[in-house]
Amino acid sequence: MAKQEYFQSALADFAFDMASGGAIRHLADQGYTAQEIIKMLDFPTPHDRIVQTMRKHFFDTGVLLTEEPGQGKQARYTWVTEYDRYSKKTFRRVPLETDGAEAVIWKQHFYRESADGTLWDFLARKCAQNGEETSYVSCDFGLLRYREPEHFSRAIACLSERHQNYIRDIFNERKLLYHRLDRRMREIIPALHENGDYHGTCYFQKVE
Repeated sequence: MAKQEYFQSALADFAFDMASGGAIRHLADQGYTAQEIIKMLDFPTPHDRIVQTMRKHFFDTGVLLTEEPGQGKQARYTWVTEYDRYSKKTFRRVPLETDGAEAVIWKQHFYRESADGTLWDFLARKCAQNGEETSYVSCDFGLLRYREPEHFSRAIACLSERHQNYIRDIFNERKLLYHRLDRRMREIIPALHENGDYHGTCYFQKVE
């Protein structure tokens, strides 16, 4: 890319981030979907750009992982708000501190409703004990979407429209990802499991 083109691209990205980027990240953290966010922005923003910003933010902050939780040392970031001398608000990305812990050695547990209760209750209980920050679930939605599109559509049909939209937007690559077990995923996974359409792994790093 020529220097002028690169400058124009960088300037456009900066302008977008100043106009909408911070708001998108904040609203995504509040649990809004891209379809909901697009209606809440002051500046017209394409759906694809919102999704791109959301996904990058989720990878930066550890909501989404490309490697099994506890493996490697993926960089994690958060966003801080700063004000200049004229009280103009900007957002700056800063790395989160890591404890330098080594890779986790997992103890396996097979969920059984007769012993563990409903999956919704089981996940809620484990996340309460463990904390959402270190609770994850494997998600092969992107793989299923491209390998078996009809099966994918049937599988997520049991979800609410906003949950379906979220799955389609966030898992738009042909790869296995790991998503933090926030409330949204604790609603999605049991619904799919009840219909026989989820077979994956949950990770709780602090509890057995």
